[in-house]
This record gives sequence, structure tokens and C-alpha cells, in this order.
Amino acid sequence: MSPSLALYRVLLPIYVVVALPAWLLKTVRRGGFGSGLGERASIYGEELEFEPCGAVHVHAVSVGETLLAMKLIRAWRERDPDEVFVLAVGTATGQAVAVEAAMKAVRVVYQPVDFRWMVRRYLDRFQPSQIVLVEGEMWPNLMLESAKRELPVRLVNARMSPRSKRRYRKLADWVRPIFSKLDWVAVQEAADAEIWRQLGVDEVKVTGSMKFDPGAGALPTRREGFAAMLDACALGRPVVLAASTHVGEEELIGRAVREAGGFYLCVPRHAERRAEVKAALEHEGFEVVLRSDFRKPKDAAACALVIDSTGELGDWTASADGVVIGKSFLGVGGQNPAEAIIAGKPLVFGPHMENFEPLASRLVESGGAQRVADEAELVECLKKWGRQGEASTEGVAKARAVLDGHRGATGRILDLLTLK
Repeated sequence: MSPSLALYRVLLPIYVVVALPAWLLKTVRRGGFGSGLGERASIYGEELEFEPCGAVHVHAVSVGETLLAMKLIRAWRERDPDEVFVLAVGTATGQAVAVEAAMKAVRVVYQPVDFRWMVRRYLDRFQPSQIVLVEGEMWPNLMLESAKRELPVRLVNARMSPRSKRRYRKLADWVRPIFSKLDWVAVQEAADAEIWRQLGVDEVKVTGSMKFDPGAGALPTRREGFAAMLDACALGRPVVLAASTHVGEEELIGRAVREAGGFYLCVPRHAERRAEVKAALEHEGFEVVLRSDFRKPKDAAACALVIDSTGELGDWTASADGVVIGKSFLGVGGQNPAEAIIAGKPLVFGPHMENFEPLASRLVESGGAQRVADEAELVECLKKWGRQGEASTEGVAKARAVLDGHRGATGRILDLLTLK
């Protein structure tokens, strides 16, 4: 046994005990209780005879990764309608999104906590044909138990931020015994290939990003119900959507939208923050209407609409006139700009898009997006957007051209996964 694995097995129980209270609180806020959380300990309510043994297992930790996993599964079933899947998720919100989608021939479960006995029960029960990890963490015991069973494990849509690369290079000798268990890794950018080889992965494929693939998955769609809500609130003002905002950004972006003369449509990253977001915007003088409890505002001129639901961002984006990317002003890392580009919307983000480089810089350099430093610059940017966005047609075309570099990524990944 490698020293790193021995240390991991000592520290994992300690970590679980320390993290459990915060995890339980988060689960309560996100409505996770009653949704089969016993599955985290490999305790299942379904009768074994009805389980899809021998299916392809796709693992996704967060909501974003769950949506990517669903995109991959839909494309896979278009290619092979008889294929059966288990989608193993890591969060209550991810589980809710996957269950609500009600995808045919897809069993949704929680990922087991990475204790050996839990992983073994999970693998014994389902006997996967292969495990596909989407972007997320690789759990050492899952990797090792799969290797013992000669069960293929592949990582798709992999990327590393500059910070992660520096950290992994320092820890390469420690993590190599785990990373080397991967059959192959499909990376988004050629520049990321070398670090995976240093970590012990023999086969590294450059496929582009499923997340940025404009030719795969359902397109953002204008919904009549969304339009009716906006008509009741916007009063003809340009609708500016703040996408996946984090703490403090709701107020910052809201002030900028109001000063620029737009209507503020806010989609927080986590829907369970609804009360916090509502209170913060009311402190700024907005009359806040929640998507979950929609009512016609008393003073539409002062209204802000907060979307406190999960899985609707794409279609709300289709209903907006321009998009401001969250976690790029007060957070670090940014959020995914692809949906706004695919929906054909003018795009602006703050100084922090580290998790979406080099895409963010390519968008700015091409004129497909604007990067602003602070609230004052955001106001000036938004003032230039008319109802359709100033010069939006040219900017959107440039952004789509950048995204086209990833066109076909989903198909290339499927080619690898289905190779006999």
C-alpha cells in the first residue's frame, strides 16, 4: 500500500466526522432529506432484481457536472438507444435535477462515501460495465476497487486551473498511484495534457469541452411562462440576467443594472440562498419577486426577479437581453459563459474567470465578450446595451466563433467511450 493511500484511509473518517454537521445543514437547506440519502452509505430501497446491473455508470459531483452528465447520456442514447445508465450524483441539488429530468433508462443514485466497504457494496450491487467520471474528483477507494475488478474508469471533460496544476505537480509522487488507475483521460485543452501524464495517466486524449460544445444538448428556449413573468415586471426595459451569482454579487450587479436603466433578473448559484438574496436586494431598495412565489409587483419600476429554482438557467438566459456572469466580481473562478453564447446574448464578466481560461481571454480578445474591473465599469458597459444590445449581432457572432473550437467535443468523447 502506498503511503498516500494509507494516509488517506486514516484521514477520511476524521474528515467525514468533522464535515458531517456542515454537510447535514447544507442538505437540509437544499431539500436533500427524504431523497434517498441512505445511498451515500450504499443502502438502497430498490429491490435488487429491479436494478440495472451491468449498466454504464456516470459520476457527477455538482449540479453543473450533473447537467453535463445528462448531456452526455442523451447524446449516447441517440447513438445507442438500448444503452442503460446509472447516474451517480454527489449533491442533493444534483440529485433533484437528475430525478426531475426523468430520463429514460437512467437510474439516479447518490455516490457512495469513499469507504472501502461502501464502495464494494455499491460495485457488488450494480456491477457496472464502466465508470465515467465527469470533470470531478477521483475517489481513491473507488479507483482501487474498480482496478481490482478490471472495471474501466475514464475521466471526461477534464481540466485543471493553473492553481491546481501547481498543487498537483508538488504532490505528483503522492497521487500517481491513484491517477494511474485511470484507463484514459479526455482533456478540454491540449495545454492540460502534460500534467495528466506527469500524474501517471498513460493515455490522454484532447477532445475539447462538452460544456462548450455548441452542437450538443438542448438549446436554450424562450418559455411562454417566463415571458409572462418578465412582461409583468420589466416594463419594456432591457432584461439583464446575472448568472450564477455568489455572495455580495447580487447587490453589486443589481445596482449596476438599475443605474444603467435595465431590469434585473438574478439567478443565484444556490437556490437555497433565496432568503439571504431577497433581504440583501430589499436593503438596496428593490421590490423582490421570487420565481417560486411569483406575484405581480406593487412597484414594477423597483422590481427585481430572483430565480430561486434549479436547472432553469438556460431558458431564463434565452429570455434575457444580455448576461452578466457571476462569481467573476467578488468570487474567484467565474461561471460558465457558454449558455449565454449559445443563446446569442451579449456577455460581460468581471476580473475573475480563472476556472474558464483560456476561453474567457479568447472571448475578450476576439470581441465576443467584455471584461470589466468593477461596478463602475459594469454600469458603463450595460448602458451601451439597448433592448437587443449594442452591436450585439457582431459580438455574438465572434463569441460563437470562439466556442466553435469545441464543436463536436461530445461526439469525440462518445467515440472513445464506445470504442470496442
